[in-house]
Amino acid sequence: MRCGASNLVDVADSAGGRRTGRGPLPSKAARAARAARRKLERAPLLRTTDRLVPPPHPALHVPDTKVALSTASVYPSTTETAFELAARLGYDGVEVMVWNDPVSQDVEALRRLSDRYAVPILAVHAPCLLITQRVWTTDPWTKLVRARRAAERLGADTVVVHPPFRWQRQYARDFVTGVNRMAGETDVRFAVENMYPWRYRDREVLAYAPGWDVTDEAYRHFTVDLSHAATSRTDALGLVDRMGDRLAHVHLADGSGSGKDEHLIPGRGKQPCAELLERLARTGFDGHVVLEVNTRKSGGPAEREADLAEALAFTRLHLATPRPGS
Repeated sequence: MRCGASNLVDVADSAGGRRTGRGPLPSKAARAARAARRKLERAPLLRTTDRLVPPPHPALHVPDTKVALSTASVYPSTTETAFELAARLGYDGVEVMVWNDPVSQDVEALRRLSDRYAVPILAVHAPCLLITQRVWTTDPWTKLVRARRAAERLGADTVVVHPPFRWQRQYARDFVTGVNRMAGETDVRFAVENMYPWRYRDREVLAYAPGWDVTDEAYRHFTVDLSHAATSRTDALGLVDRMGDRLAHVHLADGSGSGKDEHLIPGRGKQPCAELLERLARTGFDGHVVLEVNTRKSGGPAEREADLAEALAFTRLHLATPRPGS
């Protein structure tokens, strides 16, 4: 299993512990965290009954944040493949992308998979993609109602939704008011996801309305997607700052800023994946972190499994932060 240790950032950096040139000496907590980090990189991750976790260390705090696998991360394999891999690798749950796989559209089939693999469903991604325009129905509001009902029946606490496409004029006109009204009718959080402008060579198309930068609108809850931030060439941490306490859900993936929505394994691009995880751990984030990555170029089932194990290891290690008072 590849754990991607070479891509990991020293947790002491976030505590101001790295000494550069004639800068200040590291604090006691930062030195302890750095020593713990070195120990973690030498030690294998531990397999417990339900999660892949760093070995315990008195200098580190590991929050209870759940780390889930998006079923989109195994595309074009089946939804069941995602449940199987999530169970085998020690993910805390899955986010179901509702798409063309009939199982992803069937609440009872999803419930059976969750029971069979003992993997809870933490979130439902409504069918908002171009390729899912006819999934469940062609009416976008009905899609959201069905996504909410699926989440309620499956025990998920979040529905992820994209802003409308600009050609969905009536839906786009009423979207902010409508999605906030629906959010007020359930305990399930509707977390609207940041998107990006579509680019072709030197041309840019604004495909979403009211806009791809969801922080311009008064949504109750947000999903931040770091691959989308890379594609839109947006400062991801600045985006998270603007979301504030309305940040409810994280799609963790990397990007190089190439203009393509890459969904790289965290640590393989230029996005501040490690910094974001450390910030979430320090600030008491109460949502879920979902690995939504592209494994189509992994080379085969074994390589895909190794990539998803690396993504999980990266996430677990960077959610470990210096314990206060260490």
